[in-house]
Amino acid sequence: MQIFEVTDSHSENEFIQLPVRLYRNEENWIRPLDKDIKAVFDPSKNKNYRNGEAIRWILKNDKGEVIGRLAAFIIKKVAAAQEQPTGGIGFFECIDDQAAAFMLFDAGKKWLEERGMEAMDGPINFGDRNNWWGLLIDGFSEPNYQMPYNFLYYKDLFEAYGFKEYFKQFTYERPVGSQVELDDRFYAKAQSSLDNPDYEFRHIRKDEFKIAHKYFLKVYNEAWTGHNGVKSMTEAQAHNIFKQLKPITDVKIVWFAFYKGEPVAFFISIPELNQLYKHLNGQWNLWSKIKFMYMLKTGVCKKALGIVFGVVPTHQRKGVEGGLVVSFVKTLAWKKGFQYDNMEMNWIGDFNPKMMRVAEQIGAEIGKTHITYRKLFDETKEFKRASFI
Repeated sequence: MQIFEVTDSHSENEFIQLPVRLYRNEENWIRPLDKDIKAVFDPSKNKNYRNGEAIRWILKNDKGEVIGRLAAFIIKKVAAAQEQPTGGIGFFECIDDQAAAFMLFDAGKKWLEERGMEAMDGPINFGDRNNWWGLLIDGFSEPNYQMPYNFLYYKDLFEAYGFKEYFKQFTYERPVGSQVELDDRFYAKAQSSLDNPDYEFRHIRKDEFKIAHKYFLKVYNEAWTGHNGVKSMTEAQAHNIFKQLKPITDVKIVWFAFYKGEPVAFFISIPELNQLYKHLNGQWNLWSKIKFMYMLKTGVCKKALGIVFGVVPTHQRKGVEGGLVVSFVKTLAWKKGFQYDNMEMNWIGDFNPKMMRVAEQIGAEIGKTHITYRKLFDETKEFKRASFI
C-alpha cells in the first residue's frame, strides 16, 4: 500500500470517486455534490484557509486501486484555544482493513504533529460544525445534506487506533402531522406566552425576507455569542446567510417570536435538500439545476430540516420556545395539505442537555447518533470530554 497526496484534478477525482464505489450497494447513502466537497479544499471558497491549512491523501493498494482517503487540517485560532493544540482529520473512507486505516491515521497524525498539534479530532470538517461532522454509529437512514454517512465498521477502526469519544451528536426527528401530540406540560408552559398580547408568533412573509436577516442577527447575537467560543455575527454575515438561503427557503417554516414588535426568538427550517440532491448523482450542471428547481417548486421534498433555534436570554424560561412550536403546529403544520410530513433537526451535542430537553419536549426522538472522537498524541495526559454548556 502507498499513500499519495492529492495535488491535481486527477487525484482529486480519485478522492471524490472512492465513496461512490464503496457505497454502491448501500441504498441509504446519498452521494454528496462533487462541488461541495471540492469547495472545502478551495482557498478561494473556504475562508478557513486564511487562518489554517489542509491536505488530502488517497491510499492505493499494490494493484494501484484507491482503497482509502483522508484529509487533515488545522485552524490556528481553534487549535490554540484547546488545552492541547488540536487539529482535525475528516473525509475518511476506507475498505474494512485495519492496516489501511491506520496508515491513513498515521499520515494525519504525523502531518499535524509537524505543525505543533498535540491532538486530533475526527472525523470532522475543515469548517463549520454543521457540515460533515462526526462518525455515524446509529440510525443508518438517509443522511441530511452535508452530514456523514459511513459504514459501521469505521467505529471499530477509529477506536482501535486510540480515538476516544469526545462528544456524541444526536439528530432528533419527529413526524410533523397531528398524529404525534405535544406533551401537556409543554402546552401549559407555552400558554403563558401565547396568552400574552405583547408576544407575536408567526412565519416571515415573502415580502419580508429582505429584512429577515436583521431579525435573525439580533436574536443570534444575544442568544449565542459567548457560547463555546461563538463570536458575534456582523450584519453583512447575516445578510450573506439569508442571501444563500433565499433560493431554497420556504417562508412557512421560518418562524420568529416578537415581543412588542422586537424579535426575541426564532426557529429556522429549510426543505431537507438531500431529498432532492439524491436524484442528481453528485452533479451540479445546467440540467441538474433545472431538475433541482423543478423538484423544489413542485413539493417533491417531504422532509424539513431545522437548522438553527435561539431565544434571547431575557425571554428564556418564559414559554417562548413552546409558543413558537405550538403556534407553528396549530396554525400550519397540523393543517391539511401541509407539504412536510417529517422534520429532523441539526445535531445537538450531548454537552448541551438543555437543547436536548427542548427537542424531547416537542415529541422528537433521536433518529441518528454520530460521535466526534479525539486522540491525544501523548496518551499519558488526561483525556477530557467536551464540557457541558
